[in-house]
Amino acid sequence: MPSSTRGRAAPAPDPSHFRHSYSKDTALLMRRLSRMEGQVRGIARMIEREEYCVDILQQTAALRAAVDALSILVLEDHVQGCIRTAAEQGHADEYVDEVIDVVRRTLGRPIRTGSRPA
Repeated sequence: MPSSTRGRAAPAPDPSHFRHSYSKDTALLMRRLSRMEGQVRGIARMIEREEYCVDILQQTAALRAAVDALSILVLEDHVQGCIRTAAEQGHADEYVDEVIDVVRRTLGRPIRTGSRPA
């Protein structure tokens, strides 16, 4: 099954029959999101006050690092939960292709245009 067509990701597999493993970490993820929300508001205030550009860039870098850390946590849970379950049920290939595309998008890399070599 090709993972993408002309630069667009293939439709994601239907995860409705899986319990998302990140749900055990919901409180942790929500705290991280609240912290990021505060960072965004802080950056907005810095821009309104016309603070030094380098200081703003440092804060945007910190925000990007926080987003990346959150993405890694969700990705780890996805691999440990959803993909493991899919593999046990014989559906690993679609999920492996999906996670590769997600990692590529997260890293800002182009999505593959063909399926993974066998």
